[in-house]
Amino acid sequence: MKPPILKKKKSVQIVHNIKIVDNYSWVHQENILEVLTNPKLLDKEVKKYLESENKYTQHILKAEKKNQNKLFKEIKGRIKLADETLPFVDKKYSYWTKTTKKGNYSIKLRKSLKTGKKEEIWNGNKENEKTKSSYFGIGDLTVSHNDKLLAYSLDLKGSEYYNIYLRKINNSKNLPDILEDTTGSILFTYDDKYIFYSKLDKNHRAKTIFLHKIGTSQKLDKLIYQEKIDRFSVSIYPTSDEKFFIISSGDHSTNKCYYLNSNLKSFKLNLFKDFKENITYSLDSWNGYFYNHTNDNAVDFKIERASHSSINNVKVFVPPKKDTIIGSYLILNDWFIWSETKNANQKIFIINFSSNIIREIDFFKEPIKSLSISTYEKNKKSNYIYISYSSPKSPNKVFLYNIKTGKKKIVKKQVIPSGFNEENYVTERIYALTTNKVKIPITIIRHKKTKLDGKAKVLLYGYGSYGSSIGNSFSSSKYSLIDRGIIWANAHIRGGMECGMKWWKNGKMLKKKNTFEDYICCAEYLIKNKYTSKGKIIGMGGSAGGLLMGAVLNMKPNLFLAAILAVPFVDSLTTNLDHSLPLTVGEFKEFGNARKYKKHFEYIKSYAPYHNIKKQKYPHLLVTTSLFDNRVLFDEPTKYVAKLRAYKKDNNLLLLKTEMAGGHGGKTGRDSGIEEIAFDYSFILKMKNL
Repeated sequence: MKPPILKKKKSVQIVHNIKIVDNYSWVHQENILEVLTNPKLLDKEVKKYLESENKYTQHILKAEKKNQNKLFKEIKGRIKLADETLPFVDKKYSYWTKTTKKGNYSIKLRKSLKTGKKEEIWNGNKENEKTKSSYFGIGDLTVSHNDKLLAYSLDLKGSEYYNIYLRKINNSKNLPDILEDTTGSILFTYDDKYIFYSKLDKNHRAKTIFLHKIGTSQKLDKLIYQEKIDRFSVSIYPTSDEKFFIISSGDHSTNKCYYLNSNLKSFKLNLFKDFKENITYSLDSWNGYFYNHTNDNAVDFKIERASHSSINNVKVFVPPKKDTIIGSYLILNDWFIWSETKNANQKIFIINFSSNIIREIDFFKEPIKSLSISTYEKNKKSNYIYISYSSPKSPNKVFLYNIKTGKKKIVKKQVIPSGFNEENYVTERIYALTTNKVKIPITIIRHKKTKLDGKAKVLLYGYGSYGSSIGNSFSSSKYSLIDRGIIWANAHIRGGMECGMKWWKNGKMLKKKNTFEDYICCAEYLIKNKYTSKGKIIGMGGSAGGLLMGAVLNMKPNLFLAAILAVPFVDSLTTNLDHSLPLTVGEFKEFGNARKYKKHFEYIKSYAPYHNIKKQKYPHLLVTTSLFDNRVLFDEPTKYVAKLRAYKKDNNLLLLKTEMAGGHGGKTGRDSGIEEIAFDYSFILKMKNL
């Protein structure tokens, strides 16, 4: 079977007096946002082509079907299917969720603290059956403060347009209220008469906050806030003391916050601080103070506080530290708990409000680890918190920790039903050195029997955008590769924030190429130090990580045996030039504004994967996309594959797989997610055996 050939229809775009020729731009539909909600509007010729690519991919990987099924069973066998989360103790009930052996979606339950009676208040499996939809995306699921109403949001396409629904818990009957075209987030007011939500505009951007009176039509909803700055999106959340609602408006690099009294006696919005370019902050309130987590005069953040009555009289509460990210925090009546990250590793600290004594919570044996903190109960007088702990080779453990006494007990362990012995594996942190003497951390996970003699295949995973860090948490699915002799390597490259804000800033805008060069540096280090050999690396990245993959494959294709590009952002130039698309204007501070600034245009054009495809050999490639992805439109990977087929000088595999009923994260449901992993891994193992 021959690979499909996409028809060429030459188009020319002139920007800054520079001609851009694109033979495949016709794949993009001008009414794409309508297509995302109505698949019937998809161009028939485009649909036919996507289906032909799927048939071709299925044909080529037909022999791998048996292995896919094996991997599916293997990966699923590492998951405790019938499982429960730990309870959160509210005022009258404790709430938790569970999964079942056969179900693909979670079930929400509660237990009366007075009577001990348990009841099921949401069953995702039954709800999915009701919708009869091939896609079932759950946005938010929250209970009113009086425990009488359940509010939930659903996306039944994958395009991230959520409808909000309300249901009486006592009789499981829905109210007539349906709030359309929202972001999915739901916030009850404390009298339970209203909910706040953010509505999407015609460009799929969250520009407004509305207040909906329960039991009325959406047409009557009150506009609370409307953002006029094009690149900003809005959200709303409550403060820890429940005295305020905070409206935050901004993009990836900056924001501003307004506070609104939660009693809603007036709807006056009070500006805490206006936005300042490259300065970001988040606001909370407790015991008469506003707490401000910000990078203003603190490269890697600090926490300030100011009294409600004098918000300009600011004092540092948690000071900044060199090369250390001051992270998220929790507030209890007597305690303030926060996290810090240095060199891609986390620590937890606490301070007592009365004594001002600071101490570290440190009972974790492994240097490379993932930590998170969460509240145990609604009661702020509590001394208890949950601490979750895992590492790349250690399944998750949750401790109930008494802050006052320091006592702890394990209340939940991640069970691997098929068995798992962490002593069989080695994790290590190594550092690649760039030509400018920048140390790039790499996290290695391998089987102890896998020799470092250059013969092993390495899966090198990378992302490197938006300040998003690759964590150190445990992932059981990876071991289907690691147990077969593949070394898993996470490249903590610039563009992420593993090593602080500077790490992010030095991998974006006009320094974006550092991201690609760091990844190549990591690959070359692994070759030089016998983790693998040239031509034995399998690259992997998704979304903005797909941009990374596309760029490095153009630059250094001979380093790689193969690569997987998942929902890849490969035509970053064309997307950046189109200001009508959902994410473009909000990402000007991440990638630049190519239409407005010639300098930005030339820089993006110099690395954009689609526009830099060369007549050269490329490794084996699997490219995946989803028809209803509104973040990276399906036409980007479609065009990329078509152009690559026309240019590449080899007989290596080039496969495009389009999920025809999925969004940015692919299909929904537990089994569907496992199927997608098994598909990708079967491709990787096929490469391993070459």
